[in-house]
Amino acid sequence: MSTKENHNVASSSPSVRLGGAFIVLLRGINVSGKNKIPMADVRELLNNLDFQNVQTYIQSGNIILESDLEKDEICDKIKNGIQERFGFDVPVLARTILEWKKVIDNYPFSIENEKIVALTFLNKSTKETTIEVKNIGEDSYKIVEDVVYLYCPSGFGSTKLTNNIIERKLDVVATTRNLRTTLKLLELAQ
Repeated sequence: MSTKENHNVASSSPSVRLGGAFIVLLRGINVSGKNKIPMADVRELLNNLDFQNVQTYIQSGNIILESDLEKDEICDKIKNGIQERFGFDVPVLARTILEWKKVIDNYPFSIENEKIVALTFLNKSTKETTIEVKNIGEDSYKIVEDVVYLYCPSGFGSTKLTNNIIERKLDVVATTRNLRTTLKLLELAQ
């Protein structure tokens, strides 16, 4: 598929289903000029690591791929591959399509204004249901196992509910995607 990769989808594999489909998220690449990795290079790396039907969506580390490996194995293989090829220590999270759908279906707040809706994916489940964050104003969150649902009327540029706060309070790795990206990844994966 030939599209502008910074706005759309890019694929470098045939579309024959070979294994289980996964949505993979890379934490902290191509953000504020740090850990810059072109998605074409990520696709090439993942194909060389024997993942199938690799697609990326925009520049922020969103990947759809197929593999017969388990999620933990996928994450480790990608993390190690990025470290070896690009020299970056990048946290990697993976979800099955069924898990991704469940997260979307269980969003507890209004989605009327998608610009204030996001989901923070965690690298492991937590039993915590609250975190202490000062001055969150009208912003709301709900922690459910390995996801934090965010509803931020203040806007994501000014919310106190950041990846860094969530990581520190829950002792996890966290990466956030807005509703539009979350829905698009599901659409591409199906």
